[in-house]
Amino acid sequence: MNVPLLDLKPQYAALQSELEAAVLKVMRETRYILGPEVGELEAALAKYTSAKHVVACSSGSDALLLALMVLDIGAGDEVITTPFTFFATAGAITRLGAKPVFVDIDPQTFNINPSRIAEKITPRTKAILPVHLFGQCADMEALLKFGVPVIEDAAQAIGAKYKGQHAGTIGTIGTLSFFPTKNLGGVGDGGALITNDDRLAVRLRSLRVHGSERRYYHDEVGMNGRLDTLQAAVLLVKLRYLDVWTKSRQDHAVQYNLRLDGIVETPWCHPDCTHVYNQYTLRTSRRDALREHLKKAGIGSEIYYPLPLHLQKCFRNLGQAAGAFPEAERAAAEVISLPVYPELSVAQIALAAEAVAGFFQTL
Repeated sequence: MNVPLLDLKPQYAALQSELEAAVLKVMRETRYILGPEVGELEAALAKYTSAKHVVACSSGSDALLLALMVLDIGAGDEVITTPFTFFATAGAITRLGAKPVFVDIDPQTFNINPSRIAEKITPRTKAILPVHLFGQCADMEALLKFGVPVIEDAAQAIGAKYKGQHAGTIGTIGTLSFFPTKNLGGVGDGGALITNDDRLAVRLRSLRVHGSERRYYHDEVGMNGRLDTLQAAVLLVKLRYLDVWTKSRQDHAVQYNLRLDGIVETPWCHPDCTHVYNQYTLRTSRRDALREHLKKAGIGSEIYYPLPLHLQKCFRNLGQAAGAFPEAERAAAEVISLPVYPELSVAQIALAAEAVAGFFQTL
């Protein structure tokens, strides 16, 4: 029995009739752009997260871009963020002509370390952009104390909580991704922004349609950042099952922990956080050998992320050499994620855990 890193087919099979009915309804009504399902999804997500406003958009990457745009961040500005994340976080900053200013991570949570931020604050700092990596929130209370806008990259953390508040609702703006691999995934690209600020919500809705509140009248230069009605229809169906899927991921993590604690470093959950395990991530200095062992055993795995952003070729101009952020670099050399998607069976979890344990027993 093989254990894939991710298999979306069981989820589709379970929801096939609901999903196909929702898609067929959109096709028959032919309201493909900002159809009623988009507004329904925004309202449902606002209710789910207890937020005032949710603005759906074309992708998680575009959500980050729109969040920065609505805060008027541009050339010459600085945004503090983490070097240990998916490229889109810093890519959005750079696309607007601003400068990503990296801060090293907490080695336990993999999230940005607030204790290292004060030394990076300058008059040009316009925002802090933490990433709630792998499904666990960054230390938001500490981040908010710096007095600058906080944009929460919650692409991997829908349903996660920090001190009882939903990820994405604590800072100035939160961003979500509905990429198919996410805990709430569509059938293509999709994203959303969360805010409790009325003014920002109005402007975000304008920016996602080329800076236009009235058709063909443009108050500013925006972008084509709308969510397709088809994606909204699919996500509306799936949102009803999100809490059940989250519980499954958490149960899988418990099973892994029971089998692997004391054998390898398992994910640490901060007591203030509710972890939703978009990824179940181990760390070991023998990561590459472990991955090869898992491959031979038919167990899927992935490395999120093998090269920190400050060492990426496209960011060489920032002048950050190897050694600049040792915790991020060490994590990149040691992390490996195991299958954790909701439809995994108890037998598959056991098989994956036994393969990991077997590797260390041979050392």
